[in-house]
Amino acid sequence: MREYIEKREFRELSEYASYSRESKGRKYKEKQCDFRTCYQRDRDRIIHSKAFRRLKHKTQVFIAPEGDHYRTRLTHTLEVSQIARTIARSLRLNEDLTEAIALGHDLGHTPFGHAGEAAINEVYSGEFSHNKQSLRVVDLLEKRKKDIPGLNLTKEVKDGILNHTGDGKPSTLEGQIVRIADRIAYINHDIDDALRAELIGFDELPLDSLKILGKSHSERIDTMVRDMINESMNKDKICRSEKIYNATQVLRNYLFENIYFGSLAKKEESKAKRLIKLLYNYYIKNISYIPDEFIKRINSSNKEQIIIDYIAGMSDRYAIQAGKDIYIPEPWFIK
Repeated sequence: MREYIEKREFRELSEYASYSRESKGRKYKEKQCDFRTCYQRDRDRIIHSKAFRRLKHKTQVFIAPEGDHYRTRLTHTLEVSQIARTIARSLRLNEDLTEAIALGHDLGHTPFGHAGEAAINEVYSGEFSHNKQSLRVVDLLEKRKKDIPGLNLTKEVKDGILNHTGDGKPSTLEGQIVRIADRIAYINHDIDDALRAELIGFDELPLDSLKILGKSHSERIDTMVRDMINESMNKDKICRSEKIYNATQVLRNYLFENIYFGSLAKKEESKAKRLIKLLYNYYIKNISYIPDEFIKRINSSNKEQIIIDYIAGMSDRYAIQAGKDIYIPEPWFIK
């Protein structure tokens, strides 16, 4: 079955697609699966990882929101995956590679979203970024086999995860799709969540951008996706039209000015950052309180890195409970 799928890719996919059979492979050699391609295996490994499951309790934008319908890091990831797969399929690129990159791109995010990332950078002597941490998660921190570190993903998937944000550029078109799909997803779902929370009113959104992109959530996504497909068809790079790109940037800038900084949705951010710093400073002095699975990495990592790995892997609720356990005294009763 795997060989059949690999042959079908050569028949059906674009000449610019990443063919499974031509993958640059894994760091550690493994026997091929009989019925799944290398990218399908990578997707499955990510989905079954502990880091992926923890995304359901990690902040996207709104810290500890009351309500069932606000996005979390997991629902964001699923939305990115769906948008990216639609684009990849339409461009006849490798949908399995695209999906694997999308599902793994945010595995390294800290608790409390970018507030947690900022807090770590204020106390850590190195430089922390969630895309590099995501690569560290799949390369080292997740455990699949005793004799092989990490998930041992293909180089193409790891490249897409690392370069979904930041200065680097993905080496595959599938990775380039995920990089833009990430923005399409968060721009639109963060507007949706902000409207639901009544932090902004619809009439406050940039009207000129809405006229171009669409007034509804689905219309805007459809416009952005169609533009990417039309502009990138039969090309060796992923493109967007200047008109749609500029309108999208206006919406993104609006979010940064009105939601991501200084809004009521961020009122708990200072507490979240303080908690992350308290945890970091506590574990620096009491590293023995970190679970053994992290302590064992002292031989291969420095003390700070072990603590960063531990804290970055926490969900919001786990970090809050850890803070309570360390700093909040328990009542003592005499029987």
